[in-house]
Amino acid sequence: MKSKGLLSLLTFSEKRRDLLLFLLEQPSSLTNIRKKFDVSSPEIAPRIREMESANLMYKDPSTKMYTLSTTGKIIAKSFKPFVDMVDLIEKNEDFWNDHDLSGIPDYLLDRLADLKDCTFYVDRLENIYDSHKTFTENIANSNVIKGVSPIFFPSYPEFFTQLAEKDVPTTLILTENIYDKVKHEHAEKMRAYCDAKYTELYLLDSAKVAFVVTDVFFSMSLFFKSGNYDPRTDLICFDNMGIQWGNDLFEYYLSKAKKYEMGI
Repeated sequence: MKSKGLLSLLTFSEKRRDLLLFLLEQPSSLTNIRKKFDVSSPEIAPRIREMESANLMYKDPSTKMYTLSTTGKIIAKSFKPFVDMVDLIEKNEDFWNDHDLSGIPDYLLDRLADLKDCTFYVDRLENIYDSHKTFTENIANSNVIKGVSPIFFPSYPEFFTQLAEKDVPTTLILTENIYDKVKHEHAEKMRAYCDAKYTELYLLDSAKVAFVVTDVFFSMSLFFKSGNYDPRTDLICFDNMGIQWGNDLFEYYLSKAKKYEMGI
């Protein structure tokens, strides 16, 4: 098969695509392929022959295992991020279409596929703060906490002060507006947080994303394109790739922030 047919070969058949990505993990017997895709031999055999004809895979004569060819591996490694990205978008198209993504730098937008194993928590209209219960429960189980907040929740000053007093390493980046609100309405808690041994506070002019990343999870919420914050929808990741993406997003904002020192 000519190479110009490879794109249609992989995009027009979900089974061929999934088989390519399955074999990228490791060679497999026909029995395991059938079990993986819950199909009979007559159902999967045509797909295998098509991919063999395209020189994407072959049956190793010594092991009897179906294996990706060198070309197949090259294509699969390049194809997987695209598939992961599409799968992520399709999980919640409204989240990506309706929200302002300008708070995420381009190089991390290019790596959105790293969030492929995320979960979307969408609150019911009658209780728009359900997701924040999940948020605080996961925070309580974390050993290191970093976050950016352009928003204010009444429970946050007390909550983060308690973490600070328990010597949980915590680094927060607040926008100037949020800092002013906390300073004037929760001065004692602000002082207690800043006086704690393992806390740091940074200030930033503005941010179009609210998130927390810890050693346990990464949670992100966004603003609508209208400029209003969306309190109902959180993207949450518990896997290593998602947490690393969150750490990289935090480092981006940390590089733009100014460290706050009490008394200055």
